[in-house]
Amino acid sequence: MEIGLGQEGFSFFYTQGIKRVLFPIGLFLIMVLSFVPLHAEEQPKILIGGVEEVVLFPWGVKVPARIDTGASMTSLDVRDLTVRKGLAQFRLPEQYGNVLISLRVIRHCNIRSSDARERRPVVEMELCVGSRRMRVEVNLNDRSRMEYPLILGRNVLNQGFIVDSAREKILPTKCLEGGSK
Repeated sequence: MEIGLGQEGFSFFYTQGIKRVLFPIGLFLIMVLSFVPLHAEEQPKILIGGVEEVVLFPWGVKVPARIDTGASMTSLDVRDLTVRKGLAQFRLPEQYGNVLISLRVIRHCNIRSSDARERRPVVEMELCVGSRRMRVEVNLNDRSRMEYPLILGRNVLNQGFIVDSAREKILPTKCLEGGSK
């Protein structure tokens, strides 16, 4: 009587050994490859100064903006603001064309300043910072006592910007002719 594994026994142990080795390798490859597209689509970071020129679309109005990493949301200086039936109507300050604009209010936000809390309408606007054109939420407020008509908050900065507050106006506005997204 012969004792041995025979052909069937050998192939069983061989197959199980291969599975033990290949399964972790396959699992590792699936995990690694599933993250590749996320990093491949990521836009490069853009370095911006503490103050930059920003273009408001579709009006093509260029305004100076203070970059504020402490502000959660972007804020625009407006005049004659009225909100009726979900529509905000306002004018840009005279030095920026006094353009009459009507936009749908998407929500209201509460802004905390050093002296009070304020409820402001929020609209969606298209802005161009350097070569990056994007749709962002902007709260509307009379900023006439402030130096800059536009504050760029973290809702813009989180879209691929790095701030060098020691520098100003380092980006040329590249999307005046219709630009890129």
